[in-house]
Amino acid sequence: MLDRMAAVLSALREADQYRGLTTSSGIPLGSNDYLGLATHPRLKQAIQHAVEEDLRVASTGSRLLSGNHERWEQLESEFASWVEAEEAVYFPSGYAANIGLLSSVLTRDDTVFSDAANHASLIDGIRLSRAKRVVFPHGDLNFLEDALRRDRTTGKRVIVVESIFSMEGDHAPLADLVALCETFDAYLIVDEAHSTAVEGIAGRGPIHVLVRSERVLATVHPCGKALASMGAFIAGSKTLREFLINHSRTFIFSTALPPYCAAHVSEALSLARRAHKERTHLHQLSEYLRRGLRAAGFDTGRSDSQIVPVILGTNDAAIRFAAALSEAGFAVRPIRPPTVPAGSSRLRLSLNASLSMENLDTVLNTLRAVRESEAVSK
Repeated sequence: MLDRMAAVLSALREADQYRGLTTSSGIPLGSNDYLGLATHPRLKQAIQHAVEEDLRVASTGSRLLSGNHERWEQLESEFASWVEAEEAVYFPSGYAANIGLLSSVLTRDDTVFSDAANHASLIDGIRLSRAKRVVFPHGDLNFLEDALRRDRTTGKRVIVVESIFSMEGDHAPLADLVALCETFDAYLIVDEAHSTAVEGIAGRGPIHVLVRSERVLATVHPCGKALASMGAFIAGSKTLREFLINHSRTFIFSTALPPYCAAHVSEALSLARRAHKERTHLHQLSEYLRRGLRAAGFDTGRSDSQIVPVILGTNDAAIRFAAALSEAGFAVRPIRPPTVPAGSSRLRLSLNASLSMENLDTVLNTLRAVRESEAVSK
């Protein structure tokens, strides 16, 4: 077994796809800390105060056994009120939320329509559900509409997307997707990982204005990104919450996070609701960087968010450009298959509100210099 593993690792090295763990240093350019809250002193204080108040620092079990705490129930109510959903339930991670949601609400008789650019957690949750899968080309609504029209399922139809796609940095056309759901008697599930606290009214996310549609079955809101904390909420109806508590294996069989984590998330929500300047600055940074990259001839795909890919094609190119940015003082890693399709290796420039325009000028000058030096050497 170990020899087989070693052979696979060797093949990864030869293909420039081997990945190792490193400690990031430098100006963050690949972090999902979009509002720059990860170093906010109020988050540390919230944890410290909760630890001092609580009798225990561990949950000691799943929430259905000994791990429930009034902090979690208060937090779920607070979050549901914020996004104006009927109720919400908290999972220990975004991955656990997507796996637990999709593997429990979908059945073998259902058909799920999944965008080709969806996150691995969505893909894995769909696989575990054993529902019929239709993967439609990224953002191709004509393909999706045709697939919905031709589907002859005896169960339910469910469309699954991210509101902002994690590697492409573009938005899903949520209003159009809801319209398709209404036409073809389908339901929509949206992963808001990269839009929660970043977009919408007070950071509620772009799906917020559509959540009153009965066609929006569930929204997933991971907290480890713009909320600089941990875990994830699934928001929706009271029935959905009760169903997940009773049927989602990643909820039932996971040890709950310590209750002081709830205080951390609650404080992060409080900060995010008021982060109007940070959100405005983040959007300005994103637009500035995209314009500069495109003017310099770089491919940024369909990006229209704080996630700006620089699509370079080969693994070797992604490694070289990432190394140049690292030498210039930025923390960024190359993104290669299987995270992205073969031939689309890239830098994923993930912006945050602590960056300045001067930082981005340095990024642009560094990338231009690498490209110019390669042109000269050829």
